Amino acid sequence: MEKQREQILNGNLRSLLFKFSLPAITGMVVNALYNMVDTIFVGNGVGPLGIAGLTIVFPIQFLMMAIGLMIGVGAASIISRSLGKGEKDTAVNTAGNAIVVNMAVSIFFMVLAFIFIDDLLVFFGASPDVMPYAKDYMSVILLGFIFFSFAISSNNIIRSEGKPRAAMYPMIIGAVTNIILDPIFIFVFRMGTRGAAIATIISQVASCIYIIAYLSSSKSIFKFNLRMFIIKFSLIKNIIFIGFPTFLMQTIGSIVILLFNRVIIHYGSDLYIAIMGIGFRLITFIQMPIIGISQGFATLVSFNYGAKKLARVKKILAEAILWSIVIAGPGFLIIMFFPEYLLRLFTSDTDLIIMGMNPIRIVVLLLPIVGLQILGGSFFQAIGRAVPALLITISRQLLLLIPALLIMPVFLGLLGVWLAIPVSDFVSVIITSAFILKEIRTFNRKLETSMS
Repeated sequence: MEKQREQILNGNLRSLLFKFSLPAITGMVVNALYNMVDTIFVGNGVGPLGIAGLTIVFPIQFLMMAIGLMIGVGAASIISRSLGKGEKDTAVNTAGNAIVVNMAVSIFFMVLAFIFIDDLLVFFGASPDVMPYAKDYMSVILLGFIFFSFAISSNNIIRSEGKPRAAMYPMIIGAVTNIILDPIFIFVFRMGTRGAAIATIISQVASCIYIIAYLSSSKSIFKFNLRMFIIKFSLIKNIIFIGFPTFLMQTIGSIVILLFNRVIIHYGSDLYIAIMGIGFRLITFIQMPIIGISQGFATLVSFNYGAKKLARVKKILAEAILWSIVIAGPGFLIIMFFPEYLLRLFTSDTDLIIMGMNPIRIVVLLLPIVGLQILGGSFFQAIGRAVPALLITISRQLLLLIPALLIMPVFLGLLGVWLAIPVSDFVSVIITSAFILKEIRTFNRKLETSMS
């Protein structure tokens, strides 16, 4: 561990960024790929209404992810900074508390969602035609709530101890399992959206089995033991406080998709909900590598910030921003110039393809620079600054996208729905840049003071 800590604090930054990010990027891309494949199989095996059904449930899956990410990101920040200071016991106890809280919260929300499943689906925009597909999918996917949330939070915990490759494996295991099982349940067993959900749950269980085996082994500093699960409310408070901006971001994302569904139904039809569902998955697929960079980048920032190496933190930030732009570029160009071919992957429905080309282009207009906003939130979380992280998180969606989504369609109809995304992206990048520049000036003053 000491050798790895020395490398993080003094090694080549670009090499370290890719060493820590590539496993995360690989895992996230594979994860996004199986979500896309899920939709492709449903689109070709069930039809556009099946895609619409998955899109209706998407906000609920966002909430499931939000719980895992809140606890995982909050715990990871504390663990990495503790290890940077050499405080191993605090890091281990943090991991144990995170696992306990995650299980308790997941069970509570799973039961709640089952009780109100019909009301939730109607609230999230399910029309009578889409309801059977959405309910088939959601009634099964909720059973995997605990496994899904545990896998997401534990993935961050494993990465925080400086083991990005180990964190990648459960994501790949889950994705590959899902990709294999999807066509079996959808086409062979003819189970439609319910089959897609069953395949997803089995894949999540497979991921959890690997994670438990790893955390119980000598390869991890945590090594499951009763002492690490002793509840410390001060730790739980810090985990939730630091991770809350991520929870809020995901929750707001859920609300945004909900609003999209309801606004689209008001101005359009179920086919447009399917188009938006495809659009969200394409955007997510491009953003996953950037999120992967932000995860590897956050570990490096936390370690170096804990060791008070501010000049090195600045260089890590600059390197990550550069590569987020480079990585987003090719995906952006493919969507802009070849939207028809991408849509044909998901469906053979001619009406959906023709209707979907321009909306898909519009929603990705600012995609190459959105990485700055993602990295900005991770940066402030990594240094334990929850308030700036929170403000950056809410700026894009809560303060900008939701008002744009409510106002612009009144004047522009469906065009306003699609334009709301690039408009909010542009303003949020400006806000994030202002926060980062202010923090960098603070770093510079501290560096000047230490040198004088």
